Amino acid sequence: MGEAELVRRAQAGDHDALVELLRSIETSVYRSAFYILGNEQDALDASQEALIRIYQKIHLFQEKAKFSTWVQRIVSNICMDRFRSRKDAVSLEEHQLVLADKNNVEDEILLTSLSNDVHSAIQKLPEQYRTVIVLRYLQDFSYQEIAEALELPLNTVKSYLFRARQQLQELLHDYEKGGVG
Repeated sequence: MGEAELVRRAQAGDHDALVELLRSIETSVYRSAFYILGNEQDALDASQEALIRIYQKIHLFQEKAKFSTWVQRIVSNICMDRFRSRKDAVSLEEHQLVLADKNNVEDEILLTSLSNDVHSAIQKLPEQYRTVIVLRYLQDFSYQEIAEALELPLNTVKSYLFRARQQLQELLHDYEKGGVG
């Protein structure tokens, strides 16, 4: 059963369809929350709150936009609220390096280091830039879908993405030189 059919059935009161729909989106909801908020616990809390809100408000969804856009608007709003409320808080999160294959230890370390650098650079972006980067490159949203999800003009989305890519490039260049860490 496709997403549109699940949405229709969920709105009609089919509890099983609603549960299936929520299960189908939970990974992308978490992924967005993680990249916007920057740590696992906050992302888990925000994604749970988003799924509850979707559960409670599925009847309000109108097919003016795609379901994924509507969901992302909910996730983004929750994350933005949490991000604003914790601006002064410092969060420390431990990371584990898991080496899958002992023959490729150097490759694993390089990939993990690069991944950590990219993640760290994304976290250093201003919140509006971070959000558009997450939606565009991690959730594969089109520019129009991002504009709808964030309720921004299309040209603003394009501008944010342009500036975010510039800042990411500068941050990654600094990491490469060893200037940021």
